[in-house]
Amino acid sequence: MGETRDAIVEAARAQTVALGWDRVRMGAVAAAAGVSRQTVYNEFGTKAGLGEALARHEVDRFVGEVRAALGEHDTDVRAAAYAAIHRTLASAAENPLVRAVLTSTRGGSEELLPYLTTRSELVLAEAAAALLEWTGKRLPDADPAALAFAADSVVRLVVSHIVLPGGPVDETADRLADLAVRLFLMAATAR
Repeated sequence: MGETRDAIVEAARAQTVALGWDRVRMGAVAAAAGVSRQTVYNEFGTKAGLGEALARHEVDRFVGEVRAALGEHDTDVRAAAYAAIHRTLASAAENPLVRAVLTSTRGGSEELLPYLTTRSELVLAEAAAALLEWTGKRLPDADPAALAFAADSVVRLVVSHIVLPGGPVDETADRLADLAVRLFLMAATAR
């Protein structure tokens, strides 16, 4: 994305969080981004185009956070799992757009829901792929199918705890990280 597009998407994101997508106006986004209204239309075509770009931006941001959390730990599978899970749970608790992207529930506006819903499977797949890539390098002898199932299961469990929190973020991340390690170790011994 170019600087202008980034500024427009960030302005749309800020307004969506503050007001809800249904109250976001292209003119207000343009003013907040420091560009003309016509520039917003030239970049995205319609409000729907801007909504699609906003959803994609949130998916990329979220998956980037997961990759960064995993990358902070070289060989410690448990620490990496905890970091990624904790960051995801904390982000979802603090960020209505992340929560909406991950759960396909509305973040104050049903109008943004179609864009987020089309991205929910993508974000689940990309988050599981990031986890699978990281664990695959650390557990090279693991059964690939079992490892893929473990990564997908961990991501889906994390999302379920976002939808229906079962306790404090620290405690939930700790328990889910323990479960993730068990699943990954089972995959490593499945051959």
